[in-house]
Amino acid sequence: MRTLVLNAGYEPLAVVSFRRALMLVLNQKATVLEQNEAQKVHSANGAFELPSVILLSRYVRVPGGRLIPVSRRGVLRRDMHRCAYCQRPANTIDHVQPKSRGGADSWENLVACCLRCNNKKGDKTLAEIGWSLSFTPRMPHGTSWMVRGADHAEPEWQNYLAA
Repeated sequence: MRTLVLNAGYEPLAVVSFRRALMLVLNQKATVLEQNEAQKVHSANGAFELPSVILLSRYVRVPGGRLIPVSRRGVLRRDMHRCAYCQRPANTIDHVQPKSRGGADSWENLVACCLRCNNKKGDKTLAEIGWSLSFTPRMPHGTSWMVRGADHAEPEWQNYLAA
């Protein structure tokens, strides 16, 4: 069971375990906005419904510009596990501009790729083999990309992750 944590300004911050969420609520550091009535946690003193979305009582300042770090999992998720070259299911990533030729590990240079196309492309540029991309790779945007653990969102979270 996971719980979405919202900042005091209703900005999504993180996804935490139900234990951490329950402790925040019991210590009056957060209030419950949505809960899962179907499941309860029992203690010696009572029973508690599991919180699905909680709101922090005090605003937490988030440092930095909230850039989304590049990762293999992120690239595959952004491209919906489809090869950028042939649209088949993809399980590897490819540098559009090969690293040996100055290509960087960035959102703009990485795409999901099937093993067949990855081996066929090798260390060549798209111009050398006459291929083209079906889209322009960019850094993903949206609230669900900034909140760690929100890639598998619960139905109760949809109103809070919309952006």
